[in-house]
Amino acid sequence: RRQEVFKMRQSVLTQLYAVKPDTEDQIDNAAGYAVFTNASVNLILASFGGGLGVVMDNETGRETFMRMGEVGVGLGAGIKDFRAIFVFHDRAALQRFLDVGISIGGQADAAAKAGDLGAAVSGEAIVDNVTIYQLTQSGLALQATIKGTRYWRDPQLN
Repeated sequence: RRQEVFKMRQSVLTQLYAVKPDTEDQIDNAAGYAVFTNASVNLILASFGGGLGVVMDNETGRETFMRMGEVGVGLGAGIKDFRAIFVFHDRAALQRFLDVGISIGGQADAAAKAGDLGAAVSGEAIVDNVTIYQLTQSGLALQATIKGTRYWRDPQLN
């Protein structure tokens, strides 16, 4: 399973660099970064999702495998498969994510992609010295939700 996560990370970073080339230097010069894959389902008044990823500490070279889970409420319908990339601009932000790993936020987005139209960056947010990018893979969603997302270390892969 670790190899699958490594392949996913490489694929996602390649896609991100293609649609937003300046992110390669940003990631190389950051304290660390994380890449997650997630599939979420939005059902009229609720949304649910889960995924897997890896955090890279650029200073030590240490990789930490993590899981994610999310629930939310709001109006929306559809399924959205996306990739999230977190860029930690300082050591404190990286350590906070590894130790606490909880993110609660609001989002309003419209993402529609079909066939081979390529990856689209559907969002970029900067919170607590962390830049978050979201790439859609095969989603068709129109939503305005507030989600609580929890990230935690994967005991089986670490």
